[in-house]
Amino acid sequence: MPRSSPKPRASASKPARGKGAKAGAGGRLQTLALFVTLLAVGALLASLGYGIWQHFHPPAAAGPVAAGPSRATTPRRPVGRVNVEVLNATKTNGLARTATAVLRDGGFDVVSTDNGPGFNPDSSLVLDRVGNLDLARQTADALGIPRVETRRDSTRLVDVTVVLGNDWKAPALPR
Repeated sequence: MPRSSPKPRASASKPARGKGAKAGAGGRLQTLALFVTLLAVGALLASLGYGIWQHFHPPAAAGPVAAGPSRATTPRRPVGRVNVEVLNATKTNGLARTATAVLRDGGFDVVSTDNGPGFNPDSSLVLDRVGNLDLARQTADALGIPRVETRRDSTRLVDVTVVLGNDWKAPALPR
């Protein structure tokens, strides 16, 4: 019996699925998409990091800073955002509202006003809540309050607390 030569298979000449020109283009597209996604995530993380750094390291004030508070000059505007709460420790209605207007006109961000039970109603006080005594002094200067203390309290979510006593009188507004 004569032997016949084996016939080549038709499927041997075709490339296997998943390999070839189309699969290479798809793989490059996936790599490009992954690269763009990682680049966007990196940019977002860098932006978040910069924002956090700016929060804890506000820009320095221009010019020399005086050694102590000066009542003779106009109080300087705060550099950056200063979150302030104003508490009225007296029985005088509207005192916190008046102080809020003065502070907002001076560039401070008053985030809350309330009564201040538990504080001495005779004397006013400005409390530094975050360990930045300069912010508290700027706030005190804007209101004409000489007494500034540090009492850190991260639960209050403010930089400065102003406690208004009977001794506080609204400073004269410039004309």
